[in-house]
Amino acid sequence: MYDLIGDIHGHASELKALLTKMDYQEVGGVWQHPERKVIFLGDFVDRGPEQIETVQIARNMVKSGNALAVMGNHEFNAVAWATPDPQNPGEYLRPHTDKNLKQHQAFLDQVGEGSRLHLGMLEWFKSLPLFLDLPELRVIHASWHPKYIKSVKQFTDAQNRLLPEAWEASAREGSEAYEAIETLLKGLEIPLPGEHYFLDKEKNKRTDIRTKWWQTGNLTYRDLAMVPGSEIEKIPHEPVEAHILPGYDGEKPVFVGHYWMKGEPAPLSKHVACLDYSVAGDTPGKLCSYRFQAHQQVLVESNFVCVESS
Repeated sequence: MYDLIGDIHGHASELKALLTKMDYQEVGGVWQHPERKVIFLGDFVDRGPEQIETVQIARNMVKSGNALAVMGNHEFNAVAWATPDPQNPGEYLRPHTDKNLKQHQAFLDQVGEGSRLHLGMLEWFKSLPLFLDLPELRVIHASWHPKYIKSVKQFTDAQNRLLPEAWEASAREGSEAYEAIETLLKGLEIPLPGEHYFLDKEKNKRTDIRTKWWQTGNLTYRDLAMVPGSEIEKIPHEPVEAHILPGYDGEKPVFVGHYWMKGEPAPLSKHVACLDYSVAGDTPGKLCSYRFQAHQQVLVESNFVCVESS
């Protein structure tokens, strides 16, 4: 069965500690278990001190058949950063702004921008599927949204990998491919009504909120908003139209990362779990996994296994 591991962000020491805690062993340079397989939820790079080793561990496990993996928004961004924009000579699909560089600088410094190692990692990132829909469970980096799952299939191959010719559209704001990638890899965002806004953690003014897309029922913008705690009072208690949220059908469990959760790990609902518990945060966090058992329909808190960030 599967052990699902959340966002690592270059924290290879914590990854090795977590694998060891789950009885994986390194044999011939590959971490493996006699009966189980890892599924990585993406975001291997950016922020952490051991990004090269993190990618090498994951890539070796996938290559040897000891793991599966999906693409995170940071892998998507890394490829777009390095891909020239064919419509704007001298520019790239991910603009080289100060903000984007700050987010990506640690990876570029560690890997050596433009090096053979860098280019090899980018090719591996391109090979990662956007999502997995397995018989027992589903895996996607940020949100399982049926509309965008269906939409993105015209831009992917049979293994749910972005087609080479789809990268440009996927990074071009306003395109159908871009809207799908933004939602699947970065989360469902909706605009606030009227003149409402809040400040994000970098103190930028925002008029769109990232949502708790898995929730169902009669909900307000405040119920759904994933914003800094100091800003929640700015989010109105006005109802959100039901058609905006996908909810989740509960057909099988779905696992996501991406959301920088805090506190003690627990399922978000009976069928949805987030495994990103801020290992790369400014305050101590955790690298978390979920030990999935065969035919498990309802997710339980006791199946989370974590190690503290060092």
